[in-house]
Amino acid sequence: MQPIDRSLKKVMQKPDFKTRLSKMRMMVINQKEVQEFLQEHRAEIDDKMIDRSLMKMYEYTTQSKQCKSCPSLDQCINLVKGYEPKLTLQGKTIDLQYDRCPNKIAHDQEKEYKTLIKSLHLPREILDAKMGNIDMERGRAKALTLVHEFLQNYENGKPAKGLYIYGSFGVGKTYFLGAIANELAKRNIQSILVYLPEFLRELKNSLKDSSLGEKIELVKTAPILMLDDIGAEAMSSWVRDDIIGTILQYRMHQSLPTFFTSNLGIKELTHHFTYSQRGEEEALKAARIVERVKALATPVNLVGENRREQK
Repeated sequence: MQPIDRSLKKVMQKPDFKTRLSKMRMMVINQKEVQEFLQEHRAEIDDKMIDRSLMKMYEYTTQSKQCKSCPSLDQCINLVKGYEPKLTLQGKTIDLQYDRCPNKIAHDQEKEYKTLIKSLHLPREILDAKMGNIDMERGRAKALTLVHEFLQNYENGKPAKGLYIYGSFGVGKTYFLGAIANELAKRNIQSILVYLPEFLRELKNSLKDSSLGEKIELVKTAPILMLDDIGAEAMSSWVRDDIIGTILQYRMHQSLPTFFTSNLGIKELTHHFTYSQRGEEEALKAARIVERVKALATPVNLVGENRREQK
């Protein structure tokens, strides 16, 4: 947008300046929002004040208010993108105050929310997931009810178990986690989302640089932890007992809410943890891990169509 003062200088240089100025004045003071402002402050404003402040008032009328003329923040037409003018009185003049517009407020809030969500090895688009976008088809109502119960209990300081969300490929389990994390962020509650198979691979590499303990501590002590795709990791005694077992044991004792997603039901998860890649069978240790999962989270089956196949 061309600066307002430059536009007015061009106008002033033309022979019919007074006529144009008079028309501009009429256009400005007849603008609905300007009229409302003048009426509100009629005891304080006279014609001389209007004439002195015409440039500012004209600047006000040329810009969008409440984002009415701006489809999005990126397409904002105002002088200062994301800010809208407001008429104010400053002594003997009418001036402008610039405040964040609704689009800018929403953008800043979303940015702030996402700083409360730490995502490890999950695509950032998962953080755009919204509870309101989750459809209510077959079996989702129960999961949504449990999520709302968790949020209510957690905010009220009551014991709050997470969810063990299991189901077939592509039914939206990870999206559920992102939506929950977003809802928590709106309530100023921090969470960490972890894609477990990739995180475990990273931990193996961390044995070389001595950062293993630090990374486990980050996940272990998170206010709210979400482990995506448990049961898809390559199973070994080290992964089960020293990593997953350590994390879950700590969180169970500290009553730290934990969410899981998996393609496996509880019985299948038990079988997964029973047999290592080497063929070792350790049913007791597997049962111990699964008991921790059940202590931390309520199982809920998420059903639906495979959305990945529809893309």
